[in-house]
Amino acid sequence: MKNFIRKNLLVIILSVTGAIGGFLYWKFIGCMSGTCFIKSVWYMSTLYGLVAGYITGSLINDIIRSFKKEKKYE
Repeated sequence: MKNFIRKNLLVIILSVTGAIGGFLYWKFIGCMSGTCFIKSVWYMSTLYGLVAGYITGSLINDIIRSFKKEKKYE
């Protein structure tokens, strides 16, 4: 478990940050009329923020790993 967390710490941090950002977006900017699918309920905007944070963290994590592998072989 420790090894999994250590390998994916950046992904976890950015996923949580994205979820918090999605919730805050709903809280302060969201759609009050209920016609906006993403912004009308808190759990949808939180979920979209979580997914966006996960994708961003995963991409950055892959880039960092590829640079480390290249540096190791040089």
